[in-house]
Amino acid sequence: MSWAGGAFGSRGQCILAPNPNMMTLDGTNTWVLREPDARRSVVVDPGPSILSHLDAVAEVAGEVGVVLLTHHHLDHSEAAREFAERMGCGVRALDPAYRLGSEGLGDGDVVSVDGLEVHVVGTPGHTADSLSFHVPAEDAILTGDTVLGRGTTVVAHPDGQLGAYLDSLDRLHALAEQRSVSSIWPGHGPVIEDALGALDFYIAHRRERLEQVESAVLQLSGEQTLTAALAEVDLSAGTGASLTPRSVVERVYADVDPVLWGAAELSVRAQLAYLQSR
Repeated sequence: MSWAGGAFGSRGQCILAPNPNMMTLDGTNTWVLREPDARRSVVVDPGPSILSHLDAVAEVAGEVGVVLLTHHHLDHSEAAREFAERMGCGVRALDPAYRLGSEGLGDGDVVSVDGLEVHVVGTPGHTADSLSFHVPAEDAILTGDTVLGRGTTVVAHPDGQLGAYLDSLDRLHALAEQRSVSSIWPGHGPVIEDALGALDFYIAHRRERLEQVESAVLQLSGEQTLTAALAEVDLSAGTGASLTPRSVVERVYADVDPVLWGAAELSVRAQLAYLQSR
């Protein structure tokens, strides 16, 4: 599926950053939000420090009231300070290290700019500081890397935690069930028009992967119980050990291009840590 960004609803425009790779898909989605006929905009995730991209964002955004960050990963946050200083506004983020100005950002906050309301939803899991931004006037939610427009995301262990991620998916699912959210405007890949269907898939996929990891651990260990098998897993173990996160990846992700196994290992480590903590 080809994706190049564009306008969505009456308040959203996506400018696709020219940083495509296997992790960013087509590139990072920078979102410009503005109430119709309003003077100022909100920019979400300015993305990488690429001048041509920042020029394109500035042209669409016009006067900017504030920059918001979904999380700290550089493909979303690298240019935040640079862009905000250029536009004469602040940066609001959950992690204080990425803020410009005194205002933070957290679950339950409402950001208002010239009539536009953006409601902050805490969705940790992909990273500890992951946030989503609900735009009630569009029945849309900006999910950063929590839900992608194509494929599934990585739970970036150890900063990311699977238990928190599953809770965040449940929270987003509840918003979709309540019809507060009908579409997802992600941080990578195309807009998802069926939010509930996408979240059903994400939750089912995570449960299925967890079952596959459980089965792989039992098979690799030769133990009779999952508790005994998990006791053999050392998340810090090197490649010489028989039961490592990488050995689980090689079994569970055997049908996936090995180029992606490094990213898959982050999620497997998160899954193993989750299973060990239950």
